[in-house]
Amino acid sequence: MKCRCKLGKKDFLFLIAGLAAGAANGFFGGGGGSILVPMLTKKCGLEPKTAFATSVAVIAPVCAVSAAVYAFRGELEGANLLPYALGGLLGGAAGGVLLKKVNSKALTVLFGALMVLSGVRILWVA
Repeated sequence: MKCRCKLGKKDFLFLIAGLAAGAANGFFGGGGGSILVPMLTKKCGLEPKTAFATSVAVIAPVCAVSAAVYAFRGELEGANLLPYALGGLLGGAAGGVLLKKVNSKALTVLFGALMVLSGVRILWVA
């Protein structure tokens, strides 16, 4: 049976965005969303709220795969996992509810500020 699907330019951009996000997430242990959200908004043309929600949906399985690789290599710190996972689940639920209440412009500015603060903090500690 022949495959009748054809990948267009936008599909290729989604593929590249996912590849970049997955590579960053696997290499750095996180940060795929910081690559994915700008690519989804600027290159793929998604609305900011849709891009943030899509990023979360994409990053969840990417994180699971990265965590499995780290666990297989014995690099996962299991004792610390539960409190972070519980906090992350609660924070994720709160963020999902709040996403609907924040306008797209404010959301984009907040995301940019978070990226800048994160970058400064990482450079400061390094």
